[in-house]
Amino acid sequence: LKLGLASLERLDAVQLARSRMDSLMEEIGHTVAIAVWGNHGPTIVHWQEPARAVTVNLRLGDVMPLLGSATGRCFAAFAPPALVEPLLKAEIAQLGKTVRAGMPRDAAQVRALLEETRTQGVGRVVDTLLPGISGLAAPVWDASQRIALSLVSLGSSADFDASVQGRVAQALKQCAAQLSE
Repeated sequence: LKLGLASLERLDAVQLARSRMDSLMEEIGHTVAIAVWGNHGPTIVHWQEPARAVTVNLRLGDVMPLLGSATGRCFAAFAPPALVEPLLKAEIAQLGKTVRAGMPRDAAQVRALLEETRTQGVGRVVDTLLPGISGLAAPVWDASQRIALSLVSLGSSADFDASVQGRVAQALKQCAAQLSE
C-alpha cells in the first residue's frame, strides 16, 4: 500500500493534465490553462488557445490573485487554509481600497464566496479581473485528496458560458475528475 501510494504521488499531474488539454479545448472552444500553487500563489504553468482566442494579457508564470480570478478562487476554496491564509489576509486588507465589480468587500463576503465555490465545485469570475473576460477553474486532486492543480478556462464574456451548471463548467469538472482518478 505504501509503495503504491508513493508511486501515485510521483505521477506528474501537470504532464497528465497537459495530455488532455487539446481535447478539452476542442470540446469547449475556449482558452484552457493549468495552474499550480507556486511560491507566491496560483501560478499559470500551461496555456493553450484555440484559433479564435480572445486576447488576454495573461501568460505562463503569471501569479493569479486569490479573490479576483477563477484560478485564485479555486485554490483559496480548496487548498489547505494554512497555505492560502497569508495571501488571503493581504488581499482582504486591500479590499476596502479598491471597489471592483464581482469582488467581495469584506472578510464575511470572502468566507461566503469561498463556501459558494466549494459548493459549486469551481472557481468562477465574470468581468472581475479583466473586463469582458469570464473564467472557470476546477480543482484536480492528488492521491492524498489535496489540490494538485487547477484546470482553467476563460473567454469573452459575450460568448463564454460562465454558469456553474453550463457546458464549460461541466467539461472542466469532468476532466478534473478523470485526472483526479
